[in-house]
Amino acid sequence: METGEERPAVAATLRALNGALGRPAGVWLKESGARNLRHRDFLAPRAALSAAFPGGQVPADVMAGVTSLAGPGVLAVRGCRQTPAGLAVQLRRPEAFRRLLGLPPGPAPAAEPPGRWVVLHCPALRGPSALRPRHLRPLLLAEHLARLLRAQGVGVRLVPALADVGSREVLRQLRVDWPSSSAGSALPDAVSALKRALGQSPCAAGCEQGLGTASLPGDVICAVHLKSFVEQQGLVGYDPNLDVLLVTEGKLQALAELQQAVLQCTAGGQGSCCSIVHVVSCEEEFQQQQLDLLWRILDPGAHTALQKHLVCGPVKVTNPSSPIGADEYFQLRRRQMYEASVMKYGELAQDEAWTEVIDTLTAAAIRFEMLSTAHRSQITLDLENSSISTKGTKSGAFVMYNCARLATLFDTYQRAVEQGTYPPLPPASELNFSCLREEGEWLLLFNYLLPFPEVLQQAAQLPPPSKGIRITANTETVCKFLIQLSMDFSSYYNRVHILGEPFPHLFDQMFARLRLLGAVRDVFHSALATLHLPPLSQI
Repeated sequence: METGEERPAVAATLRALNGALGRPAGVWLKESGARNLRHRDFLAPRAALSAAFPGGQVPADVMAGVTSLAGPGVLAVRGCRQTPAGLAVQLRRPEAFRRLLGLPPGPAPAAEPPGRWVVLHCPALRGPSALRPRHLRPLLLAEHLARLLRAQGVGVRLVPALADVGSREVLRQLRVDWPSSSAGSALPDAVSALKRALGQSPCAAGCEQGLGTASLPGDVICAVHLKSFVEQQGLVGYDPNLDVLLVTEGKLQALAELQQAVLQCTAGGQGSCCSIVHVVSCEEEFQQQQLDLLWRILDPGAHTALQKHLVCGPVKVTNPSSPIGADEYFQLRRRQMYEASVMKYGELAQDEAWTEVIDTLTAAAIRFEMLSTAHRSQITLDLENSSISTKGTKSGAFVMYNCARLATLFDTYQRAVEQGTYPPLPPASELNFSCLREEGEWLLLFNYLLPFPEVLQQAAQLPPPSKGIRITANTETVCKFLIQLSMDFSSYYNRVHILGEPFPHLFDQMFARLRLLGAVRDVFHSALATLHLPPLSQI
């Protein structure tokens, strides 16, 4: 294999296919179902061909252009034929295996300063009460989104810093990586500056000398008229019930911490401004819109105009005997996970290793419960004992189980190599990838290994600025990807015997399969890292 060969990609291949038809817009579809992949990898549907060519018949020279596709990142075409469904293309599969699995590990990318910055603000951490499951959803989503953005080279600041000791312990159990240092000595000065800005704002009432008047509650600095500001500025997307906000010291401290995060992002010429995304539950949306407008009034800079709101749908808990806290939720799921594991594996040893496994499985179960649904949709948490298992195909435990199966496979192979049963795995350049002829092998490569970088990119994609304040993001993408990968890997692994009899004539196929599953293992690990979940070596 030539060094420096570009990694093949779905997007590059689709662009080349569309170009061959002379159509810049998307005409081709990538197949993903096992049934269709038996016959084709890409399809230009009959309806699209009828709009592009007389009678839907593709000219011979165009067909020849499709068959001879080439270019950086473009997968080579084996054949192209017109079918009742449309123009079907099948790729040169052994070559695709070679190009993707034969890629040498590249040098670690040099650490470069981020080209853009995003402040992710999670107001759930400012609540005076203990964390509840509805608070966990925006929190876990914000942390996951931060990891996805950083993997794409975006700088991220997480706000607010975590102060409550009780919350720290819950988040530690859930493996949440959130800054917990104090806000810093600059905050009092920033709060004083905001108070001065309040005193000079035409939207504020009762701010003489920065003090509250007799008509205002004792902890209120002044009242700010939000509705008139929204109307004057022509802002869209805000709740029509927004009217007067009573400004307290706590609200100004929240703004000061946001301001400090923005300054840290733009310091040292790192950028003239950064985006601010408030990741909020639907219950907190109204209050966050108030804070958003107050910040716009007091700090009319470019960054406050770039505020957006990523709103999470409600978290409904079924059959709660009483309101359940986040810690109780974790302990309940942990007990259920332990009992489900005992049913599957028998009585577990009460040692540190198994404790770590159960804790990780519990964190995975909760993260997948919270993150595998589109963020704007409602989540229903069933707290009954029957609602969790190590086998449920849509659960985090199922994903972790299949990741552990891969670890066991390679551990078994390595021990056999040390015992002289099998030879060591040769370099990729010496492998015969034409041995990979199982449908499940192509499914793993074409649906998971090939598009994985684009999946991460899509999951981290925040929409461009628009007039409204709400945005949506594809934050469920990675969990859904891992669940589907686990199902297809499990089906393949249950059907195909990877480590066969130690006969030399079987080694070529075994080596190719090990290389394929090594790449699958790497995808599991990379995807789980965006969820801050460690791969398990055993379950």
